[in-house]
Amino acid sequence: MASSTTVTDALIPSEPRDNYLTHDKGFLSWAFTLDHKRIGIMYLCSVLSAFALGGFFALAIRTELLNPGRDIMDHDQYNQAFTLHGAVMVFLVIIPGIPAALGNLVIPLQLGAKDVAFPRLNLLSYHLWVLGALFFISSLVISAADTGWTFYTPYSIDTPTAVIPAAFGAFILGFSSIFTGLNFIVTMHKLRPPGMTWFRMPLFLWAIYSTAIIQVLATPVIGITLLMLIVERLFHIGIFDPKLGGDPVLFQHFFWFYSHPAVYIMIVPAFGVISEIISVFSRKKIFGYKFIALSSVAIAILGFFVWGHHMFTSGQSVLAGAIFAAITFLIGVPTAIKTFNWLATMYQGRIHLDTPMLYALAFLWVFTIGGVTGIFLPVMSVDIHLHDTYFVVAHFHYVMMGGAITAFLGGLHYWWPKITGRMYDEKMGRIGAVLVLIGMNVTFFPQFILGTRGMPRRYYRYLEEFQGLHQISTVGAYILGVAFLLTAISLWSSLKKGRKAPANPWGGSTLEWTISSPPPYYNFREPPIVTQGPYDGYDDLKYDEKLGGYVPVK
Repeated sequence: MASSTTVTDALIPSEPRDNYLTHDKGFLSWAFTLDHKRIGIMYLCSVLSAFALGGFFALAIRTELLNPGRDIMDHDQYNQAFTLHGAVMVFLVIIPGIPAALGNLVIPLQLGAKDVAFPRLNLLSYHLWVLGALFFISSLVISAADTGWTFYTPYSIDTPTAVIPAAFGAFILGFSSIFTGLNFIVTMHKLRPPGMTWFRMPLFLWAIYSTAIIQVLATPVIGITLLMLIVERLFHIGIFDPKLGGDPVLFQHFFWFYSHPAVYIMIVPAFGVISEIISVFSRKKIFGYKFIALSSVAIAILGFFVWGHHMFTSGQSVLAGAIFAAITFLIGVPTAIKTFNWLATMYQGRIHLDTPMLYALAFLWVFTIGGVTGIFLPVMSVDIHLHDTYFVVAHFHYVMMGGAITAFLGGLHYWWPKITGRMYDEKMGRIGAVLVLIGMNVTFFPQFILGTRGMPRRYYRYLEEFQGLHQISTVGAYILGVAFLLTAISLWSSLKKGRKAPANPWGGSTLEWTISSPPPYYNFREPPIVTQGPYDGYDDLKYDEKLGGYVPVK
């Protein structure tokens, strides 16, 4: 366990005179704060608001697909709805969800630091996120883009809808992502406390570090690509438009060179969250710590070399396809290492089925299905049939929705007492977790069957033989909607009615659990001295019924 002459006493901290939530009051004290915790809260509220908007479009899409004909919107509105759903969920929710929101809240606390390395750059990153989101919203008011979240050319050049505001919004969001990643890299290099070597860092920090590398290296590519798209629309320069001598396949290469690493921007932070939760709620040191840590780095590196498996049907050479397929199979190895090590950590552990652990178990089930079904798609002969079908939709959502969003909710419940100083209703939390698991599978598993039977994705109308599976999928989406609503009510009500959270309600052994809940404004009275690994201290803690949390064994 991380320890020093002062950390043991901090496990039962004296009540601070104020905390980061009460230190200053007023809108300006939040809008221009340099405190990483307040910036994390603003990111969290903004991401959850965007999640509600993206979820609304998802329910609208599924409602329209209840029947083969028109239900609630015409085909143009349908195209705009799925474009906005995809763009909002990818660029405004999943990419910033864990790194920017939970990362800002947790990273300095796990490092025993007072803040990130560049607090002003951190604030600028959030303001850029808001500005980019406003451009997305403005495209809604003007005429929502109908290109799909991929902005594929040449259609994105020719469509009269508001592609430029949406693309420019994504361009601005790219700067937010780059600045956040750069900040976290420097923070972990320069602000680790005495004794915290690289292999004494919590696995959440390893995951965010690997993600930050991808953000800094890959995001400029999509930024420049979208800028070229905007220039081509405005000045009719032949870059991607074949009518002007451009190459639309070049756009796909640029887009997927970023967007497949972006998949790992979305999922690698989730791996870090799951590692923290499984270790704590199994009351065991994580199995194969170094393998999990280095596998995150391996995923970050290999992720740059697999983009071509999105383009097997684009006319690329068989040799190029074979190389991309082989690397894609290879990248499954570090992911499988994590899954095996998580299961080994739980083996013979003292498992506590609290809400965060239920989300972690749901993640293991759903993400494994998403990963296994992903193995079909790099097989070129199989991908020819499955490409652009609902099989791809199902696979993507099992990884992103079942992986990234499930882990985000698990991490939110795990750190909620630390963030807010309040405990949520455990029964409501468990019901929400179970409903998320049920709704996720009911929504997306039928789509695997639809895809193998030839149902194309993004289609407004479909054959009547597909109607039954579409209706099951829509029912699942409604279950997910209820699950998210119950979860929101549970967390919101805890702010008013929840019992006061102790410093360490779950028995975690990383540094954030050694200070009061919510954290003091300056986090730590003095930098802690780390003498052990992050998961070595479970036997040094015991549960105190009176405090409702864990305290050191005397």
